[in-house]
Amino acid sequence: MVLAELGTRITKALSTLSQTLTIDEKVLDACLKEICTALLQADVNVKQVSNLRNGVKKRVNIEQLAAGLNKQRVIERAVFEELCEMLDAGVDPKKLELKKGKTSVVMFVGLQGSGKTTTCTKYAFYHKKKGWKPALVCADTFRAGAFDQLKQNATKAQIPFYGSYKETDPAVIAEQGVQRFRDEGRDLIIVDTSGRHKQEAALFEEMRQVAAAVTPDLVIFVMDGSIGQAAFDQAKAFKDSVEVGAVIMTKMDGHAKGGGALSAVSATNSPIIFLGTGEHMDQFESFEVKRFVQRLLGKGDVSGLMDKIQDVIPEDKQPELLDTITKGNITMGVLKDMFESVLELGPMSQMMSMLPGFNSDLLPKGNDKASQLMIKRYITIIESMTEKELNTTNVKMLTEPSRIERLARGSGRPPGEVFQLVEAYKHYSKYATQALKAANLPKNMKNMKGDIPMNPRQMQQSLQNMTRALPPQLLKQMGGMSGLQSLMKGLEGKG
Repeated sequence: MVLAELGTRITKALSTLSQTLTIDEKVLDACLKEICTALLQADVNVKQVSNLRNGVKKRVNIEQLAAGLNKQRVIERAVFEELCEMLDAGVDPKKLELKKGKTSVVMFVGLQGSGKTTTCTKYAFYHKKKGWKPALVCADTFRAGAFDQLKQNATKAQIPFYGSYKETDPAVIAEQGVQRFRDEGRDLIIVDTSGRHKQEAALFEEMRQVAAAVTPDLVIFVMDGSIGQAAFDQAKAFKDSVEVGAVIMTKMDGHAKGGGALSAVSATNSPIIFLGTGEHMDQFESFEVKRFVQRLLGKGDVSGLMDKIQDVIPEDKQPELLDTITKGNITMGVLKDMFESVLELGPMSQMMSMLPGFNSDLLPKGNDKASQLMIKRYITIIESMTEKELNTTNVKMLTEPSRIERLARGSGRPPGEVFQLVEAYKHYSKYATQALKAANLPKNMKNMKGDIPMNPRQMQQSLQNMTRALPPQLLKQMGGMSGLQSLMKGLEGKG
């Protein structure tokens, strides 16, 4: 997850409160000192860190707290609210939302090397998955190879593009490209502009010319997240020069200075709308302050996870799929659909960090690629099966030596891998069915985004059922009974 180290250090500081018999002013100061040190080492501005400390102290008056109140909860809540305040630009993100049904032109600006061209394609690909019809226009005539890079990225993402090797005026290219895609009925036209190595007059003048030519509905500033609190001056310079509506932070995958960059940009009142967390097309996350801070503090982001699941599993198929799993009718065909959905959800570590109470340290570094490669190999084996094999639930039939040999030859994989797939199938079909029955979740995932009404007694019963249903190793990874309790609270929208 983004800023995993910072999140771990803040969570660790807060967890020391539970190990103290009496929480007094001295204990609170020690906890805040740890949190402030972690923020300063993430390159957050000293003034902002000082404001956070003072804000928590104002919200939490240890001496005046009622005797029955849980002081640890009060402090955790205050830290959460102050972190949200630090990252909140004070602009309603709904005002920046593009409307379907009309053509929207979005112009990308930023310095050279910030990942602007790659981010344009990621932004287009993200909206394509949401049902938009995006198109890309390359108005970057300054950097050699810019059009080739955009062409390659757009082709890979299957998104139409426009550019020119001959025309040198970026405003002319932008105007021609936007007009062409308007005529073709595209509802999201993204214009990639030139960057420079530093903020200079020529860059800002060119930006103004392109903006005048295409009259964008939204100007997005792409910024390198690794520059830390220096992001403040950069964001302010661009905002003063052109009407920047929103910011996308790139290179946020594990960089130590990311916290400083996030807080610095928010201080300019420029709302951050997305984070780039890697080079791949799916390593692109929407940014919402409260959800981000929840994940940072290990509280998960269940509604974000449900959004991801709904992106890859159509709403009309959700009840059917959950019904099939609950009844124990998981076949190899169903397992293949599940595997394909997991691949579409994106990096495993990103998805798991959305679960409340999940510890990112449980996943070894580089585990995403290995997991995805294994799933792809399993899909290859399943695709070499006959109709009868795809629709059976008879494990004995699937483990016949002659059948395993044939599947190995047909898929080009070793027999050992085919046997591993059958073992994985036995495991998934058994535990997925047991866990879903025990959880008693609604059949439509859309309903999971609100509250799941459950009284304490029902909650305890569900927890006990799930504890019995889940394999011991998985239960241990989730943090035992308390980890499951955090997950259930998260699903209720209270975690």
